[in-house]
Amino acid sequence: RNFNKKRNPRKVAWTKAYRKTRGKELAVDSTFEFEKRRNRPTKYDRNLMGKTIMAMQRVQSIKEAREGRFHANRMKDAKAEKVKVARVEIEKHAEVLAPAVARREEVMQNVLDSARARIATRRVTKERAVARGSENMEE
Repeated sequence: RNFNKKRNPRKVAWTKAYRKTRGKELAVDSTFEFEKRRNRPTKYDRNLMGKTIMAMQRVQSIKEAREGRFHANRMKDAKAEKVKVARVEIEKHAEVLAPAVARREEVMQNVLDSARARIATRRVTKERAVARGSENMEE
């Protein structure tokens, strides 16, 4: 449908061409050379097929690692920008956060108390299980 409407793929946001022209995906990479179509058929060879499949898996893992690094490098600046925007938002609405900050110590104490209670109950149940196990061994 988009083809019939003669839309330019470099201008349609969801296409691979758009993402590559805008620098959102890797455009030039040596792993793309392996994806080219070969027009000459080869005779079936089991060893060759096995090696080819292993090579394909290796190339795929390299490609994924490179894409991950590329994405991480692109997102570095975005993370700093996100932190800056969050700080501005906090400064703008400090009056909303003030009551929460005042109760922070109380909330942290409640969390610690509940964690200690969970650990104590776990310890008691474990001791009971060990005691039951030793009773069964004596019989």
